Amino acid sequence: MVVIRNMEQLQEITNQLLKFSPDALVVVDSQGSICFANDTVFEVLGHLPQSLIGKPVDVLIPPRLRSPHLLHMKHYMSSPRNREMGSKSTDLFALRADGDEFAASIRLAPFQAGGKSFVAAAIRDITEQRQINTALQMAQEEAMRANRAKSRFLATASHDLRQPLQAIRLINASLIRLAKKEHSDSMMESCEVLLVSQEKAIESMVRLLNSLLEISRLESGAIQLKPEPVTIAAIFNELKNEFDAIALARNIDLQIGSAELTINTDRTLFHQLLQNLVGNAIKYTDQGQVAITCDAKMPDSLMITVNDTGIGIPEEKLDRIFDEYYQIDEHSANRIGVGLGLAIVKEAARLLGFTIEISSRLGDGTQVRIGIPKRFIVAAKVADMPELVRNTMGKAKPRVFLIEDNDSVRVATELFLKLEGYQITSAASVAETELLIPQITSEDVIITDYHLNGKITGLEVLRRLRDQLSFNVPAIIMSGDLSTVMRALKETVPNCKFLSKPVDTDVLLAAIDELSPKPQAPSPKPQAPSPKPQAPRAW
Repeated sequence: MVVIRNMEQLQEITNQLLKFSPDALVVVDSQGSICFANDTVFEVLGHLPQSLIGKPVDVLIPPRLRSPHLLHMKHYMSSPRNREMGSKSTDLFALRADGDEFAASIRLAPFQAGGKSFVAAAIRDITEQRQINTALQMAQEEAMRANRAKSRFLATASHDLRQPLQAIRLINASLIRLAKKEHSDSMMESCEVLLVSQEKAIESMVRLLNSLLEISRLESGAIQLKPEPVTIAAIFNELKNEFDAIALARNIDLQIGSAELTINTDRTLFHQLLQNLVGNAIKYTDQGQVAITCDAKMPDSLMITVNDTGIGIPEEKLDRIFDEYYQIDEHSANRIGVGLGLAIVKEAARLLGFTIEISSRLGDGTQVRIGIPKRFIVAAKVADMPELVRNTMGKAKPRVFLIEDNDSVRVATELFLKLEGYQITSAASVAETELLIPQITSEDVIITDYHLNGKITGLEVLRRLRDQLSFNVPAIIMSGDLSTVMRALKETVPNCKFLSKPVDTDVLLAAIDELSPKPQAPSPKPQAPSPKPQAPRAW
């Protein structure tokens, strides 16, 4: 350890520090004349230190900046202090001896010596740093442009790619029903087999499209969470209605527990998380059961468990099951999918603030546990889950009014619903919709696409219809980007169902049935107020 013992040694060290500082150091008096320059000045500015003594500091400033610099220097000398020269919004430049400009960082430090005022300026060449910052800024802007482009693609793909699938699905369903009506004909039986195979291919396309769009949306940050009170029993009921028929077809016992627990979360994303888990459990279970339970007895969290008696997961593959496009038994022709289900689950859980754990043994089933921290719980009450029973006996089919601006989807929807025995009237535009108003009663059902002509949504059309009708006509709104639509809703829409395109035909029929009025005496058609008829509102 070296100890400084005298003033001469301290002075020598000080001189060496000034002389060989990594920054160019110049000292300027109150008149703006240079009275000191260290050796680094030559490396940074190209001037010999002694050649600068007595010259105005302007020789180090580009000519275009000298006038404003003079004003800034006078202002600074009136109240000198240690600070960075310039501001964050101003780029500084210095001038080399050969006339070249360079981006500079300049630090000012005032001091007194011999009763006189001086300012020391440390000048650093930041050309390379500026280039790096510029490159980073350009890269960030490019990433933002790419992200905006990706968001636009997702919005377009969600609607435009689903429209042809919607038409194909409805046409296929119509053809299957036609083939079944001619079941005695061997040709029709063969036709039905082909159509059922086609239906499976369509389902595969729908799953692929939905998964690709959803994982892209999750990863791009396009999803804005919309927390709200969500009753777990209601979500469980939806899962039961969605998967009961699928489980029955595979001879799987689907058991869904009961719990009146309310949590504060994004309803759409929470439902999607559980939907993927249950769908995956059924997919990989050939016999036995799939059970969903909810346990609020954990000290720090609420635990939702999806347990199955399926094929299980080999221990060496457990670490990879949440990877995108990874499938456990990728060589099995019976497992339809692209390996995105659990990737979606992982990303959804992260966004919601939940934890996810999985345990499994090959041939002995799998257990997935979703941990919901207690801070999300709004209310807790154990209760039996009511069974949903739909009784359609004695219920007349309602008239359906369809609002759809896509020709192929509109024609396919008309054909399908007519084959199901519905009387249907359609409108291809908002203007045509206005002409339907006198015909609509509270016994009818409106079906509308959410994205109509790009200027007005199906929800806005429905609200205007209801305003003019003076009652909440039952309605179904379909969208190819349903998750975004649901998050944008600021309030619940009464007497209305939202369905995702391409819609499952059985789900569509169930929605119409659910919205249909219960069997009762016919209601009289609402009469317009008299005696002064009012002009219709502008659309």
